[in-house]
Amino acid sequence: MFVPLLLLMTIALAAPLHAGAEDATSAAAAGIEVEINKKGLGKEVIIRKGSHEWYMLMEVTSDNTVIVRQHKDGDTYLVDESETHDRTFTADEVDSAINAFASSAKAQAAAQR
Repeated sequence: MFVPLLLLMTIALAAPLHAGAEDATSAAAAGIEVEINKKGLGKEVIIRKGSHEWYMLMEVTSDNTVIVRQHKDGDTYLVDESETHDRTFTADEVDSAINAFASSAKAQAAAQR
């Protein structure tokens, strides 16, 4: 089965979102809004700072997993990609991928002025 290298790297580099109150405080102080929602067996994360929005949805079914990633500035999409995997991701895989995406997006948002 083919698993994109980017996804493997994303999972391998995952850092927990719930690392602590300091992370939430520093994100809030930087003007970063983070929203995570459970969607069936998957999850979605939305991160906003100013006109930028990062979005990831992992939709997990009994047959496959669909991953959607987007980054937009206002109405302009900078990233709009999706991938389908022919297997059901485990809860740990979903959490790891969502955490890694959120960490990356928060780092990008923090680097913006």
